[in-house]
Amino acid sequence: MGQVKMAVSSWADLPTSCLEIIFSLLDLPDLLNVSLVCKHWHNHLNDENSIVWRVQCLKRLAEDVLNGDFLSNVPTYKSKLRALYYTWNPKDCSQNVFVKKNGFVLHRSPVAQSTDGARGRRGFETGRHSWEIWWEGPLGTVAVVGIATKDAPMQCPGYTGLLGSNDKSWGWNLVDNFLLHNGDQQGNFPQCNNAPKYEVGERIRVILDMEDNYLAFERGYEFMGVAFRGLPNETLYPAISAVYGNTEVAMVYLGEPVDG
Repeated sequence: MGQVKMAVSSWADLPTSCLEIIFSLLDLPDLLNVSLVCKHWHNHLNDENSIVWRVQCLKRLAEDVLNGDFLSNVPTYKSKLRALYYTWNPKDCSQNVFVKKNGFVLHRSPVAQSTDGARGRRGFETGRHSWEIWWEGPLGTVAVVGIATKDAPMQCPGYTGLLGSNDKSWGWNLVDNFLLHNGDQQGNFPQCNNAPKYEVGERIRVILDMEDNYLAFERGYEFMGVAFRGLPNETLYPAISAVYGNTEVAMVYLGEPVDG
């Protein structure tokens, strides 16, 4: 028993430089496991800008994505890596949509008379979450950003507000500033006179609060207000729907929103 205790103690007391080399070779599930071994290892991995998380990012993210403007609002290496695992789900979208190689941008193919959507990889039942959405191509006649349950459809014929077309999704149409849910317009958003229209490339921050069950939006770090209240206690996913051929939509998960 004495030798076992000594071995565990010596591993736990490895210097930071050694831990960085060892941990950098591990896969993500293994990193989760080793963080549970001892407080020292947990504290080391809790540094979200450590060499370990930088190496993990370099393994999975192209250098131009990692160091460019794309993830400029994501402050740490660990959170940049997390954003990749929270972005669009290539297996949960319309057949007319594909996710580009960088993982963060979806492309809607030029298919006539079709409205096409996509959901994020991760849904949320608890907590507070935020992510950025922006169109990198034309909006067309309908361009909706919001949330959906797993049951909400991601494709329908014609050009319509697919996101918000039933009771399984909630959306904000950036083209006409109408809120959509259960197949009805739920009023203008934001609720102010002469609200500016969305401009292509502008980042919209989506805020989902599953503690108080509401969906809100920010534009340019300005809080625009709560769009929907009384959301159900179900798993809700980031989602969009689009109609314009070759339009592209980016999403970057930010984590818990910062108040104030």
